[in-house]
Amino acid sequence: MNTPDLDVAVIGAGLAGLATAHRLGRAGRSVRVFEAAGRVGGRMAAGLYDGCRIDEGAETIAARGYPATWRLIRAAGLTPADVLAIPHSLALWRDGRAHPNLGHPRGLLTGAGMSPRGRLDWLRFGAAAGRTDYGDLTVRQFAARYHPDLHDALLQPLAGCFFGWDTGRSAIAPMAEVLAATGIGSRWLTYRDGMDALARALANRVQVTLDCPLAEAVEGPDRAVLRFTDGRVLTARQAVLALPAPQIRRLRPDLPEEERPYLAAATYTPMLKVACLLDRPLPSPVAGYGVIVPATESRLVSGVIIDHLKAPGRAPTGRGLVSLLVAPAALPDLLTAPDAEVVTAATTEAARFLPGLLGSLRSAYVFRHPHGLPEATPQALRLRPAFLARPLRTIEYAGDWLPMRPNSESAAHSAELATDRVLAAYSRATTPATACADQ
Repeated sequence: MNTPDLDVAVIGAGLAGLATAHRLGRAGRSVRVFEAAGRVGGRMAAGLYDGCRIDEGAETIAARGYPATWRLIRAAGLTPADVLAIPHSLALWRDGRAHPNLGHPRGLLTGAGMSPRGRLDWLRFGAAAGRTDYGDLTVRQFAARYHPDLHDALLQPLAGCFFGWDTGRSAIAPMAEVLAATGIGSRWLTYRDGMDALARALANRVQVTLDCPLAEAVEGPDRAVLRFTDGRVLTARQAVLALPAPQIRRLRPDLPEEERPYLAAATYTPMLKVACLLDRPLPSPVAGYGVIVPATESRLVSGVIIDHLKAPGRAPTGRGLVSLLVAPAALPDLLTAPDAEVVTAATTEAARFLPGLLGSLRSAYVFRHPHGLPEATPQALRLRPAFLARPLRTIEYAGDWLPMRPNSESAAHSAELATDRVLAAYSRATTPATACADQ
């Protein structure tokens, strides 16, 4: 049989795909990455719009709890100057005003919008977060055993704003794991030149083909057959689909039976962001770089991030940049609505939380992510162990749905899982069978 066209093909140039390609390349494999879009980064993409550097998806990383990310940062040649500490914390909007220190230890003293009993339960939750067996409880089910403030003023606002979660559908275990690893109120950081900085640095070290959407991936006996939408067909000794699980299901007509249950359960929540370019840098209503809005206060906006306070260089001198995160409850109506409708709805509502927004607004951009972050339902948690124990195959996977943590560290970690499986499968396929001993 003829030799495959490629050694390893990676589909998807988000963080998971680029990290997988980088690690496989360092292990001696020849890797080529194919990306449907015209740039790398995926949900960590950033762009320059009218002089403003806009993070179109992910906003931050953490100093703690991101070990795979920090290994990549060092391997990609980024320096400490490329990663900036955010000098402010976040505030919580409650009862008509912003309360500083959401999730920060100082909030235990200042209140952070919570009652004394609520703060006590926040302390109890934080102390036990890394040592509790949560089973398959949802966030809401777990929080029911505590004061209502733990859900309404901490867990739901964080889950709704940053994960796009409905706390009645998503499991508490992945969220608690993230909070335990990073620390509630952790020291948050951002990349100086935009959240796609790591992806761009990795892309400079691997071969990437852009504007090349995949139509189908089929597994053969000794190779993967990749059909692209432009009609090209390539074969690869091994392939890694570094895509959200729902996309993989559509691209694999021959999906193995044992992989189907988890891939079907590994659903995503959408995310919708409106970037507002301002004619002046508005101040925060309280000390902090943004206001998180719980579902009890708004069903339309879940967060207001003041980007010109998050990091220097996000907006030109004398101007401002603010990101509005649309609440989960509004996504069914707004995710596919015209941009003008989304901007009007989001800015009108957000003006309640950031005075001066409407009067300073110059222009706005809408960024849609139908597959924002893993939804992490109890069913997916139950099916995940069996999926991770599946047999080695020619087509493997990378993506945040594998570790199933709602952050970019999950994508970075998934690349390590994928690389190990690809190398193990290759080793098994190329190792000669041991001769039987003489009888």
